[in-house]
Amino acid sequence: MKTVKRKFVEIRKSGDFDGIAKKYGIDPLVARIMRNRGVENEAQIREYLEGSPEELPSPYLLKDAKSAAQILLNQIEAGKHIRVIGDYDIDGVMSSYILTKGLRRLGANVSVQIPHRIVDGYGLNRNLIEEAKADAVDCIITCDNGISAIDEIALAKEYGMTVIVTDHHQVTVGIPDADAVVNPHLPGDEYPFKEICGASVAWKVLRIAYELANVNPAETDEFIENVGMATVGDIMPLVGENRVIVKEALCVIQRTKNLGMAALIRQCELQDAQIKAYHFGFVLGPCINATGRLDTASRALELFLTEDPMRALKLAGELVTLNDERKDLTTEGVEEAIRVCEENGYENDPILVLYLQNVHESIAGIVAGRIRERYYKPTFILTDGEDCIKGSARSIEGYSLAQEMAKHADLFLKFGGHPKAAGLSMRKEEIDRFRTVINETSPITTEQEIETVSLDACPPLSYLTVERVEQLQVLEPFGNENAGPVFGASQCRIRRMRRMGKTNQILRITFETEIGTSIDGICFHEADLLLDFLREKYGDAEVENAFWGSANQMFLSIVYTPKVNDYRGRQVQLEIKYYM
Repeated sequence: MKTVKRKFVEIRKSGDFDGIAKKYGIDPLVARIMRNRGVENEAQIREYLEGSPEELPSPYLLKDAKSAAQILLNQIEAGKHIRVIGDYDIDGVMSSYILTKGLRRLGANVSVQIPHRIVDGYGLNRNLIEEAKADAVDCIITCDNGISAIDEIALAKEYGMTVIVTDHHQVTVGIPDADAVVNPHLPGDEYPFKEICGASVAWKVLRIAYELANVNPAETDEFIENVGMATVGDIMPLVGENRVIVKEALCVIQRTKNLGMAALIRQCELQDAQIKAYHFGFVLGPCINATGRLDTASRALELFLTEDPMRALKLAGELVTLNDERKDLTTEGVEEAIRVCEENGYENDPILVLYLQNVHESIAGIVAGRIRERYYKPTFILTDGEDCIKGSARSIEGYSLAQEMAKHADLFLKFGGHPKAAGLSMRKEEIDRFRTVINETSPITTEQEIETVSLDACPPLSYLTVERVEQLQVLEPFGNENAGPVFGASQCRIRRMRRMGKTNQILRITFETEIGTSIDGICFHEADLLLDFLREKYGDAEVENAFWGSANQMFLSIVYTPKVNDYRGRQVQLEIKYYM
C-alpha cells in the first residue's frame, strides 16, 4: 500500500482567550478551540455556548414559506388529497414524517410516497406524477427534493395539480413553475442561515401552517429530534442554527414520545446511553439510510408513523438487521476495491477509477468514501446497474468532481453532484477511456496530494486534567465544520506498552509527561503497524523493554483526541489518531 503523505499544521488564530474564558466560565483552551472553529464575536460566542431554539430566525423569512403554508391550509379546508413525496435518505424520511404527521394533526387527507432508489431514482419523476394522477391527488408537496424537477412539475400542473416544493439543494437548472417553492438558496430569499437540511425546511413551513391555523406552533417542537437527526445524517455543517437544533434534539430524544424512535434506540442498545451526535451519524442514522439502500425507505417512514409498540419494535429490529447487512456489504466492497486498486497498479494514479462488478450500487458512495480516506485521492466507484454502469465519487480538498466531470460530459449518460460528492451513469465500454482521460487531465498538484491535518493546540500533556478534558464537552455536538478537538504532542517518552482487545490490535501506551507523571494513550486497530514502526526506529529490544515496563529510550510524536476513561476510576486517555 502506498503511504498517504500528511502534514500537520497547528491552527494559530489569535484572541483574548483568557478574557473569554473568564467571562464565560470556561478554560482558555476551550476558548481557543472555539476561535479555531470560526466563533469570533460576542454574538457568535453566546450563540455557540447558550443558543436556544427560541432564538432561531423567523421561518417567515423563507421566501414563499407563508404562501406554501396557506396553500396547504386551503387544501385541508377543501378536503383535498395531499401527497407528500420525499427522498430515500435520512433527510427525506424525516422530512416526509414531519409533514405527514404534522399535516394529519391539522386534519389533512395526506398520503405519502418515497421513491425507490433503484426503480425510481432520486426525486420527483414522471412515474410518481402519473401515480399521483391515478390516485386522484390534488396537491403534491415535495420535501428534500423537487428544486430540479422542472419538467415533472410542469406535467403535474398540466394535470391540474397544485404543487409545493420544499427543498434545500442548490438551484442549478432554474426554478420550477410550482405554486410555491421554499428553498433557502432561492434568489431573493432572506433567510439568514442557508445550510439547513430538507427536514428543517419542511418543519419551518409546518410551524407557519400551525400558526396560521391558530394552533400553537409549539406543538411541532417534538419534531426537532427528527430535524436534528436529519441535520447530522445529511452532513450539514454543525454551526449556527444547525448546532442549536442538534443540541436541543440530543436533549429531547432522551425522552422521545415517538414509539418508532424509542424502539430504534432500544434495538441499537442505546436506551441507557447518553446519545450524542455520533450516534445520530453512525448508529441510528445508518439504520434509517440502510432501508433506502437495500430495501425501501418506506419501511423507515412506517417506523416513525406507527402507533403500535410491537410493530415499532419489529420494524426497528428489521432496520438494524438491514444496517448490519449493509456493513457486511461495505466491508466486502472496500476489500474488493483495495484488491482491484493494488493488483492493477491504480494506486499510483492521481484519480482512482475502480470498477467493482459485484458491489451493490447503493453502497458505492460509502465504498468510495472509505477508499478516498485510505489513499487520499479522488475516488470513483463504478458498478453494474440494471441497464448501465452506475457510479459514485468522493473527492479531496481542491478537486471539484462537478467541474472535472463536466469537462468529460460526453462520457456519461447522466451525472451530477457537488465538489466533493457526485453520482454518474455511463456505458460499460467507456470505463477505460474515462479512467485514462480523467487522470490525464487531472489538475491535482503535488502539494494537493498531501493531506493536511489541522491541530487545535499542542498543550503540555500534564495540562490535560480530567476537569479540563470534561470541559471540552461544551464544544459538542461534533460534526461537519465543528470537529472534535485534535491536539499534538512531540517526542513523548514511552514508559510501557500493553496489547489489548480480542485480536490484540489495540495498543495501550503509557507516556511520561514533562513533569514526570504518567498519562495513557490508546491506538485502536493498528497495534501491529505501530509496533513495526517502533521496531524499525528503535529495535526489538527496546520494544520488549517497554512491554515489560523496563527502562527504554523510545519516544513517539502523536496526534490525538483527549477523552475521560471511566474504567477503574476516572483518568485522561489520549486516543491516538496519527503517530510519527
